Amino acid sequence: MDSSTMSPPRTAGVKRKATEELAASAPRRIKPLDQSVVNKIAAGEIIVAPVNALKELIENSVDAGATTVDIVSKDGGLKLLQITDNGHGINKDDLPILCERFTTSKLKSFDDLSSIGTYGFRGEALASISHIAHLTVTTKTKDSDVAWRALFEDGKLVAPKPGQAAEPKPVAGRGGTQITVEDLFYNMPNRRKAFRSPSEEYQKILDIVGRYAVHCKGVGFSCKKHGDADMSLSVNATANTVDRIRNIHGSNLANELVEFKVADSHLGFTAHGLVSNANYSVKKTTLLLFINHRAVDCYPLKKGIEQSYATFLPKGGRPFVYISLEIEPHRVDVNIHPTKREVNFLHEDDIVDKICEAIRSKLAAVDTSRVFMTQTLLPGASSKEAPPLSTQKGVDSWKASQIGRATVSSSSSTRKVYENNLNRVDPTAQKITAMFHEQRSNMPGWTAIGSEGGVAQLQYEQRPDAKWKAFNYVTLRSLRGDVQNAMHNELYEMFKNHTFVGIVDERRRLAALQHGVKLYLVDYGAASFELFYQIGLADFGNFGRIEFDPPLSLAELLTAAVEAEKTHHSNDIESSDIDWEEAQSTVYSLIVSKRDILSHYFSLDITEDGMVTGMPLLLKGYMPNLGKLPAFLLRLGPNVEWDSELEFFKSFLEELAVFYVPESLPPAEGELKEEVMARKLELDQMIEAAIFPAFKRKLAPSSDLLRAISEIANLKGLYRIFERC
Repeated sequence: MDSSTMSPPRTAGVKRKATEELAASAPRRIKPLDQSVVNKIAAGEIIVAPVNALKELIENSVDAGATTVDIVSKDGGLKLLQITDNGHGINKDDLPILCERFTTSKLKSFDDLSSIGTYGFRGEALASISHIAHLTVTTKTKDSDVAWRALFEDGKLVAPKPGQAAEPKPVAGRGGTQITVEDLFYNMPNRRKAFRSPSEEYQKILDIVGRYAVHCKGVGFSCKKHGDADMSLSVNATANTVDRIRNIHGSNLANELVEFKVADSHLGFTAHGLVSNANYSVKKTTLLLFINHRAVDCYPLKKGIEQSYATFLPKGGRPFVYISLEIEPHRVDVNIHPTKREVNFLHEDDIVDKICEAIRSKLAAVDTSRVFMTQTLLPGASSKEAPPLSTQKGVDSWKASQIGRATVSSSSSTRKVYENNLNRVDPTAQKITAMFHEQRSNMPGWTAIGSEGGVAQLQYEQRPDAKWKAFNYVTLRSLRGDVQNAMHNELYEMFKNHTFVGIVDERRRLAALQHGVKLYLVDYGAASFELFYQIGLADFGNFGRIEFDPPLSLAELLTAAVEAEKTHHSNDIESSDIDWEEAQSTVYSLIVSKRDILSHYFSLDITEDGMVTGMPLLLKGYMPNLGKLPAFLLRLGPNVEWDSELEFFKSFLEELAVFYVPESLPPAEGELKEEVMARKLELDQMIEAAIFPAFKRKLAPSSDLLRAISEIANLKGLYRIFERC
């Protein structure tokens, strides 16, 4: 049989007509979707569940200046969701366009997004709800004699009954607005069937109401099921934050709360909140996070807080945390998620670190006593493990050991974890460097962290004129996008969650780090180049500053660089034709002529008479080798593209990253032995204390770094080897 005449195989159980097979082989034409379909798709992205609709409505009520917000729900919000407030109300003339998409009183131009201070801004909430539910709005402003009721469907006014006009009707009502949402997802049966149970959806409603009830001072909240006489949640408008938490989460938590505050003008944020102390713990972290008064999620902050509590709570214990974080609006991108559940903001890692540090310091300050639950021994039970009761400390220690023992027992009984899958990381474990502590303490130039002098005592001052400058250049966005697109996800995970083991070889710039059950060798020089280039892009125009006192002569620095180049290329035939004096003069004139732009964008400060007074500081706690400064300045001439904005930014930041990369140290021999050893100890300290922590917080590694990383040990592989021995 000729194979060319054979028909393609058919899927079992599926019958097709001949016309369908012919149609399937033809290319499908692209057609615009019907507008009703478009609106339903958009509504489904914004209103995923009843709780999303309620969140939008609560935010609208608070934006309207309400001091009381009452919520009624039926069948978890699917059958009925009603919210009543005493806010400003809606003008009758605005009702016809109330539920049209992108109608809002809070935004006029796209640039307003950089200074938005309200909850809602896109004008999509009510429009989306009207496309997937029956929506009724009853509202009364202060100047109106009556309330007005309007019904909406698919974003437009509809008549309450056939034959009547689709116009707002005057009714009796109090000041404010009542919005009633009925039969949510009535025209999306698959979405409606996906909800497990009304009670589960109602718990989500109580959760979101409770979050805003804790945060919104001066606003009273109530929530109940339709038909119930008792309120499921009720908070008075005059209650303070602690009483609100007590009302919603109970007195056991409210009695163990600690207040904290932290602010940083350079990072442009202030944060305050209430966190549980070491006497309170639950199985799951409760994080109530509000960024610019909007309830959002932030996984890095949640993870950092859990790590901060790890040393204060028993194994498996989790905290309660309420944080109100206010960031300068121009540093926040609020429009990145359809449900506004997430936001992006500048310097996320630095802000998270500041908040976690403030929480840790507060916990340490109050961690003077702990309460442990104990059980009295039954008659006849063995008491050989009873504690020495000579001191209260002995009692507390014994109680803590019993709790820890019970925790291990209960967890191990549920699931066995094999030893070759254990992640052997202990934050209190010694590093490789600790093995050489005694030897290092006698070396010239070594200064322990915390003592006087050395890198640990670098002095930092907050510049009074340090205000964040926003540079929304297309070229910068392009360069940052290139970094994001080139990021290798597995390497990002490795650097984000690694444990620093120790420096192996300063000459080859190799360090060991652990991730999971694997041990890696990393060329920290290559990784540092990407780190400092990315810091340069992230902090563009807002660098710190290293000041030189007295200032350095640019001419002398270039002369030193030229002499070094002559020595290095003394046997190079091609370099013999170079007029070094002319090259030096050209570079000097170029740098001095570009001093304004270098100072404005890169904090490289040079006076008109050629004195270098300051240079950019990229990473606090790390001082680059200033012996590389002459070569850096000389390379600015031939290696920087000064004529193209994109290439100028890119090439300059690359040269700056090369300057900041830790140098490769020569062998500690001969006359330079003491000097090399002193720099080695100083460099080791900065790499461990500053650079590798920055890898965790700031590095988005590219695929090119795969060549700079080698796996040297795998616990599972080692177990297989030893099993054969």
